[in-house]
Amino acid sequence: MTETGRIFLTAEWRYLAMLNYAIDPELLHPLVPPGTELDSWNGQTLVTLVGFLFLRTRVIGVPVPFHRDFEEVNLRFYVRRKTEGEWRRAVVFIQEIVPRAAVAWVARALYGENYVQAPMSHQVECEEGHPGSVRRVIYSWRRGRQVNRLEVCVEGNSQTLGDSTLQEFITDHSWGYSRRPGGGVFEYRVEHSRWRCWPASGHVEGDLRGQYGDAFGQCLTSQRPHSALLAEGSPVRVYRPISLAANERVSS
Repeated sequence: MTETGRIFLTAEWRYLAMLNYAIDPELLHPLVPPGTELDSWNGQTLVTLVGFLFLRTRVIGVPVPFHRDFEEVNLRFYVRRKTEGEWRRAVVFIQEIVPRAAVAWVARALYGENYVQAPMSHQVECEEGHPGSVRRVIYSWRRGRQVNRLEVCVEGNSQTLGDSTLQEFITDHSWGYSRRPGGGVFEYRVEHSRWRCWPASGHVEGDLRGQYGDAFGQCLTSQRPHSALLAEGSPVRVYRPISLAANERVSS
């Protein structure tokens, strides 16, 4: 089995609350991994703030006590890489927040991702008498004495993802890229089924400049989200990363 075929982590990702923001692509260019290029939706460059639950997590098939169920909030953007004549649509993470220090350490060490640890909590509200009908989802995390909060409220019925829709662009990515310490790029594969999604409204509040820096904090606080959605989620598989050459470029 090749290295790209080795599963590192299995879990369920559930209740994915997503706020999408239009952003000046110049702010992202310094973060684009070599060999990839920015991807866009109808000519707009987007970043997405995502809160979700990691459930039933196993690492190399082994459940780790006290590290199976936890929250994550991440800020990400979208790239693509052409290889073997096909485009790989992917995400790049600006920062990922989890409540478990060991999770953050492993992700930094193995995947080169910018994980940080913070106390976190969540709230899932369902329609009264219908426990499967989600109406509102909230993710909170603490930075010093400041509590930051991401909230989405469902508006309407769930939708099946169609090709070439905004929801499909945001949620359907099978690859991730990150910069390796010392140069080069990590590439890793993520597998999950297509998710049911609900249209939503939402907002984020707190010290976003302190969390993400002035440029990204300004993006998240100075404008309303371009769009919002709640995705049901599914079981996922995350594969071990492979290392790409530092000088690799997008192929024609």
